[in-house]
This record gives sequence, structure tokens and C-alpha cells, in this order.
Amino acid sequence: MSAIRSFCIIAHIDHGKSTLADRLMEATGLLTSRDKTEQYLDRMDIERERGITIKAQAVRMRHVHEGVEYELNLIDTPGHVDFTYEVSRSLAACDGALLVVDATQGVEAQTLANLYLALDAGLEIIPVINKIDLPSADPDRVREEIEETIGLDTTDALLVSAKTGIGIEALLTAIIERFPAPRGDRDAPMRALIVDSWWDAYRGVISIVRVVDGRMRPGDRVRLLATGKTYDVLDVGAFAPDALSYPELSAGEVGYLTANVKEVADSKVGDTVALADDANAVPVLGFKEVQPMVFAGVFPSDSVDYPALRDALSKLSLNDASVSWEPESSSALGFGYRLGFLGLLHMEIIQERLEREYDLDIITTAPSVKYQIYQRDGSMALIDNPAKMPDPGGFDFIEEPMIVARIQVPEEFLGAIIKLCQDRRGVQVDLKFPTARRAHLTYKLPLAEIVFGFYDQLKSISRGYASLDYEMAGYERADLVRLDLLVNGERVDALSLITHRSNAFARGRDLCSKMKEEIPPQQFEVAIQAAIGAKIIARTNVKALRKNVLAKCYGGDISRKRKLLEKQKRGKKRLKAVGNVEIPQSAFHAILKLD
Repeated sequence: MSAIRSFCIIAHIDHGKSTLADRLMEATGLLTSRDKTEQYLDRMDIERERGITIKAQAVRMRHVHEGVEYELNLIDTPGHVDFTYEVSRSLAACDGALLVVDATQGVEAQTLANLYLALDAGLEIIPVINKIDLPSADPDRVREEIEETIGLDTTDALLVSAKTGIGIEALLTAIIERFPAPRGDRDAPMRALIVDSWWDAYRGVISIVRVVDGRMRPGDRVRLLATGKTYDVLDVGAFAPDALSYPELSAGEVGYLTANVKEVADSKVGDTVALADDANAVPVLGFKEVQPMVFAGVFPSDSVDYPALRDALSKLSLNDASVSWEPESSSALGFGYRLGFLGLLHMEIIQERLEREYDLDIITTAPSVKYQIYQRDGSMALIDNPAKMPDPGGFDFIEEPMIVARIQVPEEFLGAIIKLCQDRRGVQVDLKFPTARRAHLTYKLPLAEIVFGFYDQLKSISRGYASLDYEMAGYERADLVRLDLLVNGERVDALSLITHRSNAFARGRDLCSKMKEEIPPQQFEVAIQAAIGAKIIARTNVKALRKNVLAKCYGGDISRKRKLLEKQKRGKKRLKAVGNVEIPQSAFHAILKLD
């Protein structure tokens, strides 16, 4: 066990984690020049297209140092705030973490958030300053910033360039010399922690495990402590970088396990695998249950696809345990599911994965958050769907979730960012200048305001330089109303949203004008209205398609023409009474773009 090192790479988005993982794999001979692709561990198409890591990946490398061959288990983690859950899971399998900081950008919000997760997990930290080959790199300033903001000693920080390979050998030596070996007893009864799981069409559920004690071999009968179900181990091994079978996995090692697990929900992330006949097995301390922040309805475009959507969600929720889902029905969209996400990017990714990996055509409703509604009798109800909110006067008061947002931004964009936060009903908590040119802004904001385009606006105002990290800060009372959209006099429940009373008029007006663009003209005039309870606050009309009934009437008295027009008018009135307006899918997406 003294020759094993398990570590992960943590950093802000775009600071070079995946590229550094590529260089380490190259230096240890795992990747040949023939296999080489940029960001090798980002296997999903979405990850490659967006240039971000979504799923944590584990890979085993071998490196000889001073005549001893070491086994290095590397876990590449995501950097985006929405995937913090993936990071916390990866840390449970590690003994050390490489903290990568960009030599041009310095310490950013997610650098801090991920570092605190690593410190909470009790990991050894090695600071690594990346991108030193860039002309604008300033490693000395970044060193100072790390010491000032984080309080980490940077005298032995490593300077590397993941792109060109400078400093990689020194980094491998530091990993071996400065990270501790895993602790555990190879002769004790076997226990292993499930770090990640995903569904494979040929082999069933594949789980990445960290063996804490004992040895795991094919043929062992094991029990999953959370569900109590038993299975026979079929295969164990590790990714190097592709799956390789081994005769056993022993304490301290990280590898994969297949055990003919058929049910997607059985292999829970954070669960403990123990021997079936070990009645006294104690669960390994996993990680805290994740709490979804943002909720949205997902419906199949064609109701026939409802069972396919259910199957896709059950497989996807194994691969991404942070998605919560429950059945929901809507009068406008039929049967579907209410999904809980960690944030807006997470929601986008899940939506895209459902469409690509499972070939589904889906409609997603506007995102909302969880509100606490207090009834007149003192009881409290949680609602995550605007359509379920009672009408005005049907409850005592409502509370909305608040967050504390930490924004790091270059000083020249500070004024515009403060205005953005004030417009979103934010309250300033703190403003610091860690360096002369960089501001660290702390704001208390309603989570619902972050959900609608806040991150996009933050990035566009600061030309991409601002970084955001947030955490929950309880619930606060607010004057909130349910804004309904009526099309042809009928409420479309899937387009309802909860907003602050002060923004309701502007939001309603924007919603109506947006819908006017999206709803195609019908044979009759369609009224689009925004309402709070029974009070209409905005309205617009989609003009009717009109056939020229006078085309054949080229002569004669005006009364003949009027008679034809009156007949057309009566027909349109009758159509309007029975007519049904089909709302296109683009209308539901348009709400997400409302600003």
C-alpha cells in the first residue's frame, strides 16, 4: 500500500485540469502519440463540444521513482459550480488533491469552493500554477494571491505548463513524495466505497469503487449495505486508460466492479460494498445527500414516448445521482416528470443528454425553485411547480430560498456587476480587493433571480472574466405572485411562473410579446393575456389568417360584399369558440430566454 497514491485535480473552469491529466497520462506511458486526443478523459460528446468536464473519470497510471514502481490513481473532476457534487464524490476516494490555478487569471470563485471541499475531506493539497508558457502569465502575483486569499504556503508551489509539458516530471515526483499512501487493512473483511456508477448495455451497472479494507475478487458474494441486496462479483479491474481486468482489487486501490447489478437504483453512489456473510460490516462514511436547487417539468413531445422517457431517466439518474425526478401531469402537455437539478447548466446538460443519448424529443418548462407557502392555519407546504401555487388570498405568506453569491470580477466591470445584482433584488454583504485590479463581491440574492439568465448576463457584462460561486442561505419572506399565461382564454399551466410583484408587469408584458412571435396565426384571432389571479395585467393579439372571400365578387352592389364578409365573420367567431391553439415547443424554450 505504500506504493499507491490516489489523488484528484481541482480547479476553476478552464484552468487546465483535463489537459494536465492528459500530460500525466502521457508522461507515465498510458497514452501514445497515436491515441492522443485533446482532453482524453472527457469522453462525452457534450464535454468535447463545450470544452468542460461533466463526469468525473478515474484512471490508473504507473510511474517508477527511485527504483520503486508506484500506482497512481488519478480522478479528473469538473470545475463548474453545478457539478460540485461530482467533485465531492471524487474527493472521498482520494488522499491528496492538486490545486491548479491559472497563471494569468489567478484564484477564482470555484478554486476556493473546490479547495474548501478538499480541506473538509482532510486531503493533502499541492498548489500547481499552470499556463506559465503564456505571455501574460504572472506566477509571482498568483503565488501572492493564493497566500492572501487561501492562506496556503506557496514556497514549494509547482510551475507547470500542461499544454507544452513543462514541469510534469517534477509534478509526478511531488505527487509521490508529498501525498500520503492510503490507510487500510488488507487482511480485514472487505469494504469498498462506491464513488460513481453508470449503466452499460452489455454488462449492466459498472461501479467505480475505492477499496477501504480487505480484497475484492471475482466470484466473491457481496452485499450493498444501503439496499441489503447480494450479488456475485463478475469482474474487477481499473481504467488504464481503457478497462483492464485484474485478479483482485485490494485495500487502497481504486478500480471498477461489475456484479450483474440489473436495477439501476440499486448501486447508490456513496454506498458501501461488503462481503455478504459479514453481518458486522460498518458503512464507510460516504458524502452528504445532494439537494436539487432548480426544478423544471420535462414532457415528451409525443405522449407515446412517456415509457421511453421513464426508462431514460432511470438510467441517467444512475450515471448522475444528483438528478431527482417524480411524475407530473399538465393539462397542456400531458404526462411527464418534474426534475430537480443543481443549477441551470446542469439542467441544459441533462436535457441535451436525454435528446442525444436516448433519442427523445422533449419539452422543458420554465425552471423554478422550491418555495415555502404558509397557510392561514399555520401549516407550511413546499411547492416547486408554479401551477400548484394557490390563488392570491388563499394563503398567509410565502418564503423564497436565498443564496450568498461570491463574485470575483476585474475592477473595471465592478459598477455594472453591482447594478446587475441590485436589479435582481440583491443585498450587498461585502466588497474586498484582494489585489489592486480584482474585486471580490459578496451579495445575498434570491435563488429564483439567479435561475433566469443571471449567469449569462454576468459573463457578458464582464466579457467572461467574472466568476460566480454560491451557497444556500435559508428562506426569507417575499411579496411573490403567480403569473399565468392565458391563450384564447385558457390558462396554460406549463407556462405559469412565480415572480416578485414589482417585476410582474414587465415580466407579463415580455411574456405576451414573446408568445405573439412564437404562436403561429390561426383561422381566428387569438388573445394572449398575462394574469395575476383574475386580474389581467398585459395583453396582445395574434391576428387571424384571412381568406380573401371577395376575390370572386368583382361587380354588383356593396351589400353582396358585406354579406360575404359577415358570413366569414360568423364562421371565425364559431371557430374561436371551439378552436384549440397548438402551442409550439419553441414557445416553452422562449420563456427560458426571457430577460
